[in-house]
Amino acid sequence: MENGAARTAPAVIVAIDGPSGTGKSSTSKAVAAQLGLSYLDTGAQYRAITWWMVSNGIDTDDAHAVAAAADKPEILSGTDPARPTITVDGVDVSGPIRTQEVTSRVSAVSAVPEIRTRITELQRTIAASAGTGIVVEGRDIGTTVLPDADLKIFLTASPEARAARRSGELKGADVHTTREALIRRDAADSSRKASPLAKAGDAVEVDTTDLTLPQVIECVVTLVEEKRAGK
Repeated sequence: MENGAARTAPAVIVAIDGPSGTGKSSTSKAVAAQLGLSYLDTGAQYRAITWWMVSNGIDTDDAHAVAAAADKPEILSGTDPARPTITVDGVDVSGPIRTQEVTSRVSAVSAVPEIRTRITELQRTIAASAGTGIVVEGRDIGTTVLPDADLKIFLTASPEARAARRSGELKGADVHTTREALIRRDAADSSRKASPLAKAGDAVEVDTTDLTLPQVIECVVTLVEEKRAGK
């Protein structure tokens, strides 16, 4: 779609949720780029605040210590789907937040209510200021962050398919180990008291197990275009 057409189309807010390895990020970025929408990776924000905690010597297993520091770091997210950026206190952390150290601690930090309140407010502000609309991806967007989103999509896939994708992304990772880690992460994210990973009642579920990435993107683009045409 040409940029001019995208500008004249009604703004649409799209929430894409689901566990790791379902293709959320790749799908969300591609859909946003194709339809002229902004893009927000909310998981990167939780990783960014986790990175700050680790870098500043905060014990991430101490919920009180994490809560006390929740408002300290300044987190800025760039919403261009072609080049999404994230900085903490002015430092580009797009690389450091993907380390195993951060990955292993992000669930614990994300479960702290003060962290979720801080990041949720940030996400709502970004979504509200997106002029042409936005694709927001995460785990609790349709249920908690943007319950009034125009379109909610929940991506799923079998643990085996997700592990294969993740171990492909994490160079040299063992598929079995990755699968076990994903299952543990699912359990932690689904059982936490604050905004657990859950499918919204009005979300469209898309099982990506047997779909290629282009097929998933095409499916989601169609859903968004149908929703936008009806606005």
